[in-house]
Amino acid sequence: MNLTLKIWRQKDAKSKGKMETYPVTGISEHMSFLEMLDVLNEQLVVEGKEPVEFDHDCREGICGMCSLHINGEAHGPDRRVTTCQLHMRMFKDGETIYIEPFRAKGFPVVKDLVVDRSAFDRIQHAGGFVSVNTSGNTIDANAIPVPKDDADEAFNAATCIGCGACVASCKNASAMLFVSAKVSQFSLLPQGKVEAKDRVMKMVKQMDLEGFGNCTNTGACEVECPKGISLDNIARMNREYLKASLK
Repeated sequence: MNLTLKIWRQKDAKSKGKMETYPVTGISEHMSFLEMLDVLNEQLVVEGKEPVEFDHDCREGICGMCSLHINGEAHGPDRRVTTCQLHMRMFKDGETIYIEPFRAKGFPVVKDLVVDRSAFDRIQHAGGFVSVNTSGNTIDANAIPVPKDDADEAFNAATCIGCGACVASCKNASAMLFVSAKVSQFSLLPQGKVEAKDRVMKMVKQMDLEGFGNCTNTGACEVECPKGISLDNIARMNREYLKASLK
């Protein structure tokens, strides 16, 4: 395939960015989207131009780093996949593809298509963990019975990879789906109930401090989430927050 790429180029966080046009030829439909960008960068290096910066790591849909806005959609036109799992067969020969970084106040652009998503780390550090004294007090993991339904729901919430697609696809740049998934994976389990009240209060407070918007139940976050994290988690977090606020 021969394609025209419209790519956001920005030198650094303080510089003004713009869309630049790059033609690429000979792209196989079996390539992943990131492999196509690799081809472009090899071409740019040969031409003596600066390659396009973009985040990537595992390229297996696990790490969530390959976060790109492609033709107006987080992770592109396919569903339940990250950008690294998006294949060029989803596009047509001669097509023009627009590629931008995730847009949100909480995700400032570092360079080109790379954004700083450390806000998610700070939210997690605020309370997304279970404090356990393991100094000679360890117990068998199966010593505490957990209902199968609760275990399944906790596992489904824990599959969130923190890529930020929920934020990028939300008109309010809300991080509620991410935060609610991290709250849910603990609140559903007995090990997480000890710190439940402090956890939800601290994580929501940090989310607000990072500048993310509020949820208005549009549902775009669940649609674009590569792991299909359910909106039910947001409802659960709201209940947890209300209970913690009252107590």
